[in-house]
Amino acid sequence: MQELDKFYLKYKEPIRSCLLTLKEIILKQDSLLSWEWKYGMPFFYYNGKMFCYLWFHKKYNQPYIGIIEGHRLNNPELMAENRSRIKIFLINPAEDIPIKKIQEILNSAIKLYKQ
Repeated sequence: MQELDKFYLKYKEPIRSCLLTLKEIILKQDSLLSWEWKYGMPFFYYNGKMFCYLWFHKKYNQPYIGIIEGHRLNNPELMAENRSRIKIFLINPAEDIPIKKIQEILNSAIKLYKQ
């Protein structure tokens, strides 16, 4: 079993299902998106460039999507915390996943890579 698969299996439900669903949402956004195990986490690349990653926020006890070029996005739902470049989008695994919001954020980030 690869480290990438082990990452998802180490979490209990509903967090595991949430992370797996987020992976699918991200990969379906564009055919140029790919994923691999990098820096000890699932990392997504757009046309070979670092795009986003999935991680678990221990303070908020929620999974999140880290957007690499988040500092260039103007979205009030993205949090910078102490990061200068990356912004995160928290996901509450006990609620329905806000697919449309995630798609909007990802599409905005993809537009940055196409410029």
